[in-house]
Amino acid sequence: MLMKGKRGLVVGVANKRSIAWSIAQRCVEEGAQLAFSYQNERLGENVKELTAEIPDALTFQMDVSDDAQVRQGFELLGEKWGGLDFLVHAVAYAPRQALEGDFVSTSREDFRIALDVSAYSLPVLAHAAKGLMKAGGSIITLSYLGAERVMPNYNVMGVAKAALESSVRYLASDLGPQGIRVNALSAGPIKTLASSGISGFGSILEHHRTKSPLRKLVELEEVADGALFLLCDMGRGVTGQTLYVDGGYNIMAV
Repeated sequence: MLMKGKRGLVVGVANKRSIAWSIAQRCVEEGAQLAFSYQNERLGENVKELTAEIPDALTFQMDVSDDAQVRQGFELLGEKWGGLDFLVHAVAYAPRQALEGDFVSTSREDFRIALDVSAYSLPVLAHAAKGLMKAGGSIITLSYLGAERVMPNYNVMGVAKAALESSVRYLASDLGPQGIRVNALSAGPIKTLASSGISGFGSILEHHRTKSPLRKLVELEEVADGALFLLCDMGRGVTGQTLYVDGGYNIMAV
């Protein structure tokens, strides 16, 4: 029961194959009480269905690109719980056309949207959460190796993930004096709703399977265990870091 007595907000669950959902399940298994936010009513239907059997789960709409909704969401958490122990940020988006062709053709608007939703949303949520983390806490976000290496068709999302990982370091410095840790978890390629928008993703999966040191694809449960480490007290000495859960692929030159 590594998370017994802890309360956390999970942002970014889309369906049962979401990395965020696997992390949420792992936290519940270890005794955590969770709240879930969703962008709109369509996604909210999935979230409510998934969380129906989680004891005392809270669900509410919160579009991370809308400051008013973010403020209202955390006000609700303050009213219901009075405090917050951890936050899981699993939000990323880029228009489909920005994940096709070449990066040099990215439009100004597509770049703005990708960076706003995928990177700026982390400091926005961290700023809202810090007032509820009176006894310290842990914040994690999801990244990918495309933040530091060129990945086919990842394009502007790679730039957004690079900004996200840099934000982790600056936030860790800002919030550390309050006892709030901020880390990123960089998972290997996994079939999710988000990855389905990347052209040629099947080839990326096969390359990872044959070239990673462990010669296997990463499983959702492995990523969830890595997240649990960063969220619970076992990771209490870790902040400002990117933890790779990718079977070692990040060390390879091929």
